[in-house]
Amino acid sequence: MPSHTPEIRNRKARHDYFIVESLEAGIMLHGTEIKSIRAGMVSLREAHVIIEKGVAMLIGMSIAHYVNRGYADHQPFRPRRLLLHKREIKRLARKALEKGLTIVPLRLYFNDRGYAKVEIALAKGKRQYDKRATIAERDAKRDLQRITKRKYEN
Repeated sequence: MPSHTPEIRNRKARHDYFIVESLEAGIMLHGTEIKSIRAGMVSLREAHVIIEKGVAMLIGMSIAHYVNRGYADHQPFRPRRLLLHKREIKRLARKALEKGLTIVPLRLYFNDRGYAKVEIALAKGKRQYDKRATIAERDAKRDLQRITKRKYEN
């Protein structure tokens, strides 16, 4: 296992959604996809999870072609199956349906055993004014940290 394994984050998810609950899921990959992920050539920006016929599928995640692929190759935007227990899938589907929540991936990483995992979350969409409030709150925190840092330096 390589010493440096990337952690790909979906920064847009936390900007566009309120995160209600998150959980870890395995992901079913084919061919050279795992090598592309280890190289960090992944985008979660437009990805989301759909549940149909009792199967959770990750849609919209892009895994770029592996450079040294030879004859084997994969489709960058194909739907990828998430590995979850049936009860977890049912619970996610129920919550997403009744509360009008979306299921989005937050990050893609490798666990201690070297398996690729996806952290998915039930999320509620933010309105434009919520996004502005979040940015203002973050800026206020940053300003406060700057002030306290200067205070302790002097």
